[in-house]
Amino acid sequence: MSTSIFGSVVLRTEDPRFLRGRGRYTDNVDVEGALHASFVRSMMAHARVVRVEVSASAHMPGVAAVLGAADLDLAPQPPSGSVSGPFERPVLARDTVRFVGEAIAVVLAESLGQAQDAAENVQVEYEPMPVVVGSEAALASGAPLLFPEAGSNLADAFDTEWATDVLAEADVVVRARIENQRVAPVPMEANAILVVPEDDGRLTVWVSTQVPFDIRNDLAEWLGLAKDRVRVIAPDVGGGFGAKLAVYPEYLVCAAAAVRTARPVRWMESRSESMVNMTHGRAQVHDVELGATRDGTIVGLRVDILADMGAYPTATYLPPTTQMMLSGVYRIPRIACRGRSVVTNTTPVAPYRGAGRPEATAVLERSMDLLAAELGLDPAELRRRNLIPPDAFPYETAVGARYDVGDYERSLDEALRASGYEGLRKEQAERRARGDRIQLGIGLSTYVEITGFAREFGSVEVHPDGSATVLTGISPHGQGHETSLGQIASGVLGIPMDRVRVVHSDTDLVPSGEGTYGSRSLQIGGSAVWNASQAVMEKAKRVAAYLLEVAEADIVRHEDGRIGVAGIPDRAITWGELSVAAGESHRLPEGLEPGLSASGKFKQRGSTFPFGAHVAVVEVDVETGGVRPVLHVAVDDCGRILNPLLVEGQVHGGLAQGIAQALYEFVEFDELGTPLTSNLTAYLVPSATELPVFLSSHTETPTPLNPLGAKGIGEAATIGSTPAVQNAVVDALSHLGVRHIDMPCSPERVWRAIRGAFGRVG
Repeated sequence: MSTSIFGSVVLRTEDPRFLRGRGRYTDNVDVEGALHASFVRSMMAHARVVRVEVSASAHMPGVAAVLGAADLDLAPQPPSGSVSGPFERPVLARDTVRFVGEAIAVVLAESLGQAQDAAENVQVEYEPMPVVVGSEAALASGAPLLFPEAGSNLADAFDTEWATDVLAEADVVVRARIENQRVAPVPMEANAILVVPEDDGRLTVWVSTQVPFDIRNDLAEWLGLAKDRVRVIAPDVGGGFGAKLAVYPEYLVCAAAAVRTARPVRWMESRSESMVNMTHGRAQVHDVELGATRDGTIVGLRVDILADMGAYPTATYLPPTTQMMLSGVYRIPRIACRGRSVVTNTTPVAPYRGAGRPEATAVLERSMDLLAAELGLDPAELRRRNLIPPDAFPYETAVGARYDVGDYERSLDEALRASGYEGLRKEQAERRARGDRIQLGIGLSTYVEITGFAREFGSVEVHPDGSATVLTGISPHGQGHETSLGQIASGVLGIPMDRVRVVHSDTDLVPSGEGTYGSRSLQIGGSAVWNASQAVMEKAKRVAAYLLEVAEADIVRHEDGRIGVAGIPDRAITWGELSVAAGESHRLPEGLEPGLSASGKFKQRGSTFPFGAHVAVVEVDVETGGVRPVLHVAVDDCGRILNPLLVEGQVHGGLAQGIAQALYEFVEFDELGTPLTSNLTAYLVPSATELPVFLSSHTETPTPLNPLGAKGIGEAATIGSTPAVQNAVVDALSHLGVRHIDMPCSPERVWRAIRGAFGRVG
């Protein structure tokens, strides 16, 4: 395999349009005569809907229609496939609302202001019902039931070796309750959709999504249309982080309303709407027991996973994903796990950057620090003693994950070296000896995650003008796919990057696609483009050999990109000439199909497992509880690196989100289910000034599972960073007797932990 294209820094080809304000987002698409949708949303977390009075709103200026559940009569959305029981989600609430922000009706008007005014004038009469907030409260005796016919708030459950005593051989067992708090995705662009009924009866839909083909398929099914009657386009998408994998009820409502009114309908979610309506992430509570021998050898792990799914259980696959990654980078011979997913009167939970894998890393890495403290070992040394060695791969864990390849000690060593770990420990000891007000904390995290799901389409075609078009089923929302896929095609074919066009996110232009999620895009979508590019190159060589009347073995690609005879630059043909010739059957070898193109789907033989090690350094004010992140060292291994610039961008973004969860972000509800963090004055998203210096480094262990040797990087830094920072905060205070602090490690929580250690809580 040629490696000339790997490791090359190529500036993002997407960026000029964004920097010049020429990005085209869903709300930028201008369609004449479009109606604006504004949703009437529940003000209560749990209530019967007694009456919805729309008459006053229906006669307000500019209002075209006010529609409720009975008007549209759309089938409800089913729960996760693993869920049995009556947990369906109505597209518009008809009889019962189950969380603040749930849509009850929609107002369509000529302007957004008119729609919002009319929506505020819709009168909803509620009969309040008891509310349940929090996963543990959902299973408490006598807890209010969201779906009484289900008989319980438990939507799904599983267990693995739960009845087995996996800690029987342990000399030491540490136990803890570790919470991975609920967070909001907060993409720059909130939800948005525009549905346009065409004259021929088709629908054209612009939507801010990660999965255009899923949106097309669901809209067609709900509206009773053939798939080819719905075209879905995801234009520039301003972030997703997993929250834009969902087919939101609002999408279905807008599409049905457009069909009903025979007019375009558009909806742009406000930030406050987004905070209560866009799916949240994480929301898991873990009761963990980790056992080891006196020398620090881990013998067993036992984890009880309790997951809050919010009002509708549409992502119960998240706890099993957490279970799949519970072994982490360690040789843990025995693992017992139980997982339960419950419903509560809160915003539904769905994948959020890492989707189940950060939760596993967090519970394991916090437990490793607790175990190190119990045994009196340095956290780095305890980890080193239990790492899976490089010669053990492929390695199957106790919970059935089959790791492809890894060199975990190398990444740990590099993280310790780059951070100056020994010097940091020395400085920490000096501050403690002096009794400084500002104490230093050093936190470690070693992680492994799973990436590379499903198959993906890719094609490459060379045109008579010498340019090339790449079609891909992946759908970018900030990752730089136009650059990376263009780089692959350009590198294989020798066609300049500015002559390669990457087409994506349009169900009329691309035959099929799975979209973008799970850090799969380069390894799956990129491999499909790589294979197509190689096939085009092989066909070009055959055509060139035939035209030049030489053996195919004598044909090479010259430095200038032309295809011709090795060692004889004058006997070479341009890509444009080859494309023209390939389009004329009489100029082709017998049996060769006309055209200079190739396409296909790539499916990996298994998942890949990126890994890495992080070191976080924080300062903690022991008088106020204030935490200041000082330095974060990330060593991430995503296999062979195509473009270091794109990898660095993904790492920086991931670090920002991971550190934010550890220190700042937390979705909170009161006892009535009212959101307390429904805007960005209450929900703390850090800016660059709140984040530390990032030192990013990489090791490269190529996977044998795809032709690029690539593994995922989009979620890795988020997975590795959060527990490193949490560990650092606790480490700064461990000499005071602080054993654990739940995230986010806010000044109040840190202050209370310090006072609690001294027996002075309050």
